Amino acid sequence: MSNITFLHPGLFYLLLVIPAYVAWYVWKHRTMQPALQMSTLSPFAGQKPTWRVYLRHVPMILRMLALAAVICVLARPQSSNRIHNETTEGIDIVMAIDISGSMLAEDFKPNRLEAAKDVATQFIAGRPNDNIGLVIFSGESFTQCPLTTDHAVLVNLFRDIRIGMLEDGTAIGMGLGTAVSRIKDSKAKSKVIILLTDGVNNRGEISPLTAAEIARTFGVRVYTIGVGTMGTAPFPYQTVFGIQYRDEEVKIDEALLRQISEMTGGTYFRATDKDSLKGIYAEIDQLEKTKIDVKEYTRRSDEYMLFALAAMVLLLAEIILKNTVLRNLP
Repeated sequence: MSNITFLHPGLFYLLLVIPAYVAWYVWKHRTMQPALQMSTLSPFAGQKPTWRVYLRHVPMILRMLALAAVICVLARPQSSNRIHNETTEGIDIVMAIDISGSMLAEDFKPNRLEAAKDVATQFIAGRPNDNIGLVIFSGESFTQCPLTTDHAVLVNLFRDIRIGMLEDGTAIGMGLGTAVSRIKDSKAKSKVIILLTDGVNNRGEISPLTAAEIARTFGVRVYTIGVGTMGTAPFPYQTVFGIQYRDEEVKIDEALLRQISEMTGGTYFRATDKDSLKGIYAEIDQLEKTKIDVKEYTRRSDEYMLFALAAMVLLLAEIILKNTVLRNLP
């Protein structure tokens, strides 16, 4: 009933007849003369009224409800079914995540990799209409998940990422090149790569700038994110005495990451803690919004039958009661 509308709502002014009829009914019962007159009512003194006395006004109530239902029928109730045809100018996104050993540094809590995974999965949850893929890299690169709209699978693969899945090192060019190869043939309106790293390129057969040039050729925009606090960060090391921590200098090739973004029309960001990383993803989310053109069609159908049946049942109940248990003596 929540989507019921009325074609002729002005007819509801007819409901004003109901209080007028009630006023006439009350006046009639107060002024009517008894058909049977008796010299004294003393024989009936002390008699309690029966239930019929309390229900004597029910037929009038049923008649008023039936009248209200008839007015609803005349107002022509209708239901509407709205159909939305969405034409999405989609955005395809490949997320390239550094999983080198330095991502275990604990300047982000619990560490850089886990913080990056947590924030990235929140970003994915906020973009249900986009194809999103995942590439991981360290000394080499690997496609963890191709472009997909099945974000449940993507998030599960994200959570499976761990240090040691690939040979250690930081091959930014390889990670970017693999991401470009996954998105270059996309037919999407916009193609985006989000590359996250915490180090300096020191491995791989592909130069980062060469990979950036290829990305620009295919119209791929690259947002780069450098993760790591300013100065030094605590790095865990496994020793015979257990895990020990040593502060090491944070080295991020910001000039290279900034150049990659500028070449491709993207932006470079620096995240120094988990909150700033969340802010970066929120900014990228605003920069890369999916455009949706919605065409709305409305189909209406008459829904008077329910009100008509209600009116019929109410009138039938009034007739039955007036001629049986609530019948008046002539």
